[in-house]
Amino acid sequence: MSTPSGRSSGHVDVQGVSHELPDGRPLLSEVTFRVADGTTTALVGPNGTGKTTLLRLIAGDEPVQEGSIARSGGLGVMRQFVGSVRDDTSVAELLAAVAPAPLRAAFAALDAAETAMFEQDTERSQLRYAQALADFGDAGGYEQEVVWDECTHAALGVPFEACRNRLVRTLSGGEQKRLVLEALLRGPEGVLLLDEPDNYLDVPGKRWLEEQLRTTAKSVLLVSHDRELLAAAADRIVTLEPGALGAVSWTHGGSFATYGAARTARAERLEELRRRWDEERVKLRTLVVTLREKAKFNDGMSSRYAAAQTRLAKFEAAGPPQAPPAAQDVRMRLRGGRTGKRVLVCERLELTGLMRPFDAELWMGDRVAVLGSNGSGKSHFLRLLAAGGSDPDAEHRPVDEHVPAPVAHTGSARLGARVRPGWFAQTHEQPALVGRTLLDVLHRGTAHRAGMDRESASRALDRYGLAAAAEQRFEHLSGGQQARLQILLLELSGATLLLLDEPTDNLDLHSAEALEQALEAYEGTVVAVTHDRWFARGFDRFLVFGEDGRVVESPEPVWDAARVVRAR
Repeated sequence: MSTPSGRSSGHVDVQGVSHELPDGRPLLSEVTFRVADGTTTALVGPNGTGKTTLLRLIAGDEPVQEGSIARSGGLGVMRQFVGSVRDDTSVAELLAAVAPAPLRAAFAALDAAETAMFEQDTERSQLRYAQALADFGDAGGYEQEVVWDECTHAALGVPFEACRNRLVRTLSGGEQKRLVLEALLRGPEGVLLLDEPDNYLDVPGKRWLEEQLRTTAKSVLLVSHDRELLAAAADRIVTLEPGALGAVSWTHGGSFATYGAARTARAERLEELRRRWDEERVKLRTLVVTLREKAKFNDGMSSRYAAAQTRLAKFEAAGPPQAPPAAQDVRMRLRGGRTGKRVLVCERLELTGLMRPFDAELWMGDRVAVLGSNGSGKSHFLRLLAAGGSDPDAEHRPVDEHVPAPVAHTGSARLGARVRPGWFAQTHEQPALVGRTLLDVLHRGTAHRAGMDRESASRALDRYGLAAAAEQRFEHLSGGQQARLQILLLELSGATLLLLDEPTDNLDLHSAEALEQALEAYEGTVVAVTHDRWFARGFDRFLVFGEDGRVVESPEPVWDAARVVRAR
């Protein structure tokens, strides 16, 4: 499903945009690029360099402090929180939130009028409701509900009227993402801003998205760290690179297939330019010193000395060329520990309403990837294990400060001797960390993790590329920074069973590679839910949650599992 033919796209032109954070720290420095009509442009870069902030500036959520942003064609936005909605938002409200502004306003007015009439059924409230219905129709609301029906059928397999009041938090992260993507791709806006649209999508969903991005007539700017998606869909790559005065940008005009070579060549070119600049400055300074000495004894050299001083001053005032980008250095040291040979035994385990009973055994040192479509019960399985299994002993208490909610089940999932689960939550749901700075989190410690002095905490944060964010609160971190902090806490906790729910979703490429290297050296057992085709190559066993409700083991990754068939 692509944008209907004849519907115009639009463009985005970012010129010299600089931005400072509220505490005065520079985030962006003279960022410049263009999203041309009908193209798909990927925005990449290390976590915390300002990708989401830049999308917010383009969307008009925040004022542009310096520089300019021009756009045309109407704007549709998928924000990063889609996929982790946990409030009382309904399906209808979520769809309305990504509709054009006039329709959003008409929907909100109709909802308010309907609520008022239910609360107090008076002639005035009835008239208000009647007017709101008329305004909703004038804004194209009834035509839009036909489109929303197409969206819910495609994303959830049910008509709009059957799910309009359903709470979004009852949908899986992938279902939330797919629903919003369906609405935006079918909408009238010519420009789409998509902040990590592939997160939470299963592999069939990612392949669907790749096809939509290849065929849509819309202009798309997306943030993604999925190499497979970037290679399949991006026409050009805009990179944000950290700098002393904020992140700078550069644009690779080709596909992701040639991006790595282009980035290496650019770094080498910048290094050569910087070397030549340093050499020229040394020559000019040497010339000034030489002419100054000669001018002491020869008045005829004074003019040449003055000219050399002027030349040096202008050269240094112009400043050096851009420095080569600093190499990322994220070092994760997941340690683990020895456990009993049998780490997990599942007997007739059934996740109520999700999967049929199944048996499984995990052994010390296993690397198990849990695969399957969204909504099949994979995250529920991890949460059950994260709480210590079906009947946890004291030694199976989770190392996390946030204990997951109970998971309804029958049968048993028993953890083995000395198995201490550590859980990486897909939605980064960590209420115990909210309101606390990173230094505070590490300084205080927990029952499972010793507190650290400021110097030790700073060193640990530096290894994870989080030193600059040490005084920031957890909820103010980017998704990738939150992910790295979660992994650091697992490192410090002594978990012997790592339960990782989509750990690479928000990690930049370098951080994801660092995680993979750390898992290779980890002395313990790893169970990971993942839709990351690249990340899954590091696992040796695969549990597939199938569309028929069965859980089976496969010697190879299985990426084509369809949506689980169940009443919705």
